[in-house]
Amino acid sequence: MHKDAIARIHSSFAAQSMMETLGAELFEVSSGLVRIKAPILPGTRQQQGFGHAGLTFSLGDSAAGYAALTMMPLDNEVVTAEIKINLLAPAKGDWLIATGKVVKPGKRLCVVTAEVHAVSDGTETLIAVLQGTMVPVPR
Repeated sequence: MHKDAIARIHSSFAAQSMMETLGAELFEVSSGLVRIKAPILPGTRQQQGFGHAGLTFSLGDSAAGYAALTMMPLDNEVVTAEIKINLLAPAKGDWLIATGKVVKPGKRLCVVTAEVHAVSDGTETLIAVLQGTMVPVPR
């Protein structure tokens, strides 16, 4: 992947105040794949003490969207047209890691997936899968 494309992903991610609020970090970027991690902060928990589904969804959506952006020309951004989530297990642990992947890139639509894992004492548990469609938009 070209360094300008990688820099664009990092710059765009840094501009997302939501990811900053969640304490999220972009830690892997390659063609068709992006990984984001975030701590399960006290302010992102639900009433039973687990990470809130909104945290899980936000990380998965962003990871999937940025994975799509790795496949787009430099003069494009992407927006989510639709995305669904299956919550598989409670978000128990210290961190969440979201891995976004491109299933099928396209000029008008990009089909993506994401897996979100909770990390507790070094053990990763799959807690959610997402699938959606990203749409390229001019910058």
